[in-house]
Amino acid sequence: MALIKRFRIKSFKEQQTLLQLDRVSMFYDKRRILNDISFKVNQSEILGLLGPNGAGKSTIFKIILGIEEQKSGKIFLHGNDCTNLPIYERCLRHALSYCPQHGGTFGDLTVLENLTAVAEIHIKEKNLRISKIDKIVAQFGLDSILNTKTRNVSGGERRKISIGMAIINDPKILLLDEPFAALDILTVKVIQEIIINLQSMENMSVIITDHNASDLLKTVDRCLVLANTKIIASGSPNEIIRDTNAKTAYFGDEFKIN
Repeated sequence: MALIKRFRIKSFKEQQTLLQLDRVSMFYDKRRILNDISFKVNQSEILGLLGPNGAGKSTIFKIILGIEEQKSGKIFLHGNDCTNLPIYERCLRHALSYCPQHGGTFGDLTVLENLTAVAEIHIKEKNLRISKIDKIVAQFGLDSILNTKTRNVSGGERRKISIGMAIINDPKILLLDEPFAALDILTVKVIQEIIINLQSMENMSVIITDHNASDLLKTVDRCLVLANTKIIASGSPNEIIRDTNAKTAYFGDEFKIN
């Protein structure tokens, strides 16, 4: 089996929990989507969420952000009960950010204008703002397309731009929705490297959901598999792909990490 990830955190020295879901349940109309979901995310941890369509992965993101309100349970950020906080307070006060699968950029603005528009919201001091934008441009290799409108860049470049915009405010927790979707193999590797660098260089915690299980498992430290409204498996990528429940509900018997 191929090496999953050169750099993987096996234990967290401080065990500092940045995000906690405590017995979260959710219904749409009368249909239960999540049933007593509980998990924690530690500082500098990359966590993956996998599961079949309709398992509740996107719903978990919306609940964490405060876009949707769970029917029961609590959300803690940095040890603080944020269950009743609106989205802007969760993001600004508790350093939470989100990068969507679709959109995330302004198509009629150039790459530089996109980054500047978000930076002006979060960074008031001009020199600090310019410094932060320059850092992201260099880190993500955006120099050659700075003056190109984002509607004219490739899907992989747009994904890098949207991640760059999401981390302008130096979040402690980043939610990535389908970061590998519709990308070629080489671009997927670039996005994987960006995510791992956010962990190792910025001490950022990242939560990823993606239908490309193989690419997700090569990136994360720990993974949860959801099915039938519950977390049915949790562990490292190697543990997850051997888990009987995960095989039955999601992977099947023939799945391997390529």
